[in-house]
Amino acid sequence: MQVTVDHSSMNNNRVEEIRDFAKGMNIKKIGIAHCVMFPQETSIVKEYLSEDFEVLTVDCKYGRIRKDEMLGGTGRRIMCNPAGQAEYLNNNKTELNISLALCVGHDMVFSKASEGLVTNLFDKDFTNNNNPAQAVADIEREL
Repeated sequence: MQVTVDHSSMNNNRVEEIRDFAKGMNIKKIGIAHCVMFPQETSIVKEYLSEDFEVLTVDCKYGRIRKDEMLGGTGRRIMCNPAGQAEYLNNNKTELNISLALCVGHDMVFSKASEGLVTNLFDKDFTNNNNPAQAVADIEREL
């Protein structure tokens, strides 16, 4: 909590806050577990954070495991693998991991399996341009 107090600012955006927190914690290696639908955003965040940290990224299709291999049945599409993402980052000894637009449930599996601290950069929300706060505003109008 002290690091948050010492290294947060109401003038910084979320990415800057993550950077400053990681500096305050003396973190050297950051992982980004991301959805394959967000390669540009991941690349930008990686480039920005790479000024101060070693940054590794891993997409949600890590391991390229087919549905029939993971869940049985006949499906052959490549499944998301949040536990595999965490395993990859754990094996590479990341100290802080960023969950970037992982699906509901996948973000939970990733967070539980991660040995490093986990923070969300943004959450996937297909209907609200990845802004879950808008979903709350929409529900409020309906109440």
